[in-house]
Amino acid sequence: MKSIAIEKIKRFSDHLAEAEKDRKGVLPLIELDPEITVEEAYQIQLETIKRKTDEGQKIVGKKIGLTSLAMQQLLGVDQPDYGHLLDGMVVENGGKISWDRVLQPKVEAEIAFVLKKDLIGPKVTVMDVLLATEYVVPALEIVDSRVENWNIKLQDTIADNASSGLYVLGGKPLPVHKLDLAQVGMVLYKNGEMKNTGVGAAALGNPAFCVAWLANKLSEFDISLKAGEVILSGALSVAIDAQPGDSFHARFAHLGEVSVSFSK
Repeated sequence: MKSIAIEKIKRFSDHLAEAEKDRKGVLPLIELDPEITVEEAYQIQLETIKRKTDEGQKIVGKKIGLTSLAMQQLLGVDQPDYGHLLDGMVVENGGKISWDRVLQPKVEAEIAFVLKKDLIGPKVTVMDVLLATEYVVPALEIVDSRVENWNIKLQDTIADNASSGLYVLGGKPLPVHKLDLAQVGMVLYKNGEMKNTGVGAAALGNPAFCVAWLANKLSEFDISLKAGEVILSGALSVAIDAQPGDSFHARFAHLGEVSVSFSK
C-alpha cells in the first residue's frame, strides 16, 4: 500500500477515534476527502479495530449493515457492508446502557447467528451457513455514528465500523432447522409502544444469505468467520432513535424476547 494511503488511513482512524473519545460527532470523511474509496474505508475500519485489539479488546463476531433495500437506495449502493463486534460492545439482556457510552444511538431488531464451525469464503452458500450455525437468537443492535448528525455516505459508515455501537442477545437459543428464518416475524417496542414490525425476509430475503455474503466478502481481506463468533445478520425494520430514559424490547416468533434501556 502506498505511503500516502497509509497516512490517510491512520489520519481518518484518528478522526473517528477523537469523536468516540470526546463523545462529539465529527465531519463526514467523504466531506473531508471526496475521493476516498470503499476499499480505503474498509482499511480505516481495520486500522481502528487493530488499535482496539492492541489495547486488549477481543473480536467476538461481526455485524452486517445495509441489508434492506431502502437503506441501500438511501446510500446509493447495491450491497451490504460489515463491521466488527468487540467484547466491550456486549450488553446483558434486560440491561441498562449508561448514556455516556453512546453518542447518537438508534435501535434495531435482528436475528443473531452463533457459529459452531468456521466459514471461509469466497464460495460460502446459504446451506454452508445453516450447517455451520450452532443456534440463532433474537438481538437488539444499538447502532451509533461518530459522524455528526448521521450525515453519512457509504464510505463514512464503513470506516466507522459500519456504525456499530453495542448489542444485546436475548430469547432462547434455537437450532436453525427448527424454523424458517425468512418467515420469522418481529415486533419492536419503544417505551411500551409498538414502533414497527419486520420479518426475516427483510434481510436480503433470508438472514442466512446475509451471513453467506459476509463470509465471502471477508475473504477479500483474508478474514474468515470463526466458530463461536456472533453474527448480527441485519435489521428487520427501520432503526428507532433512542434518548436518555428510553426502553426497547422486541418480540420474535419462536425466538422469544430481547430488551434494553438507557439511563437518564
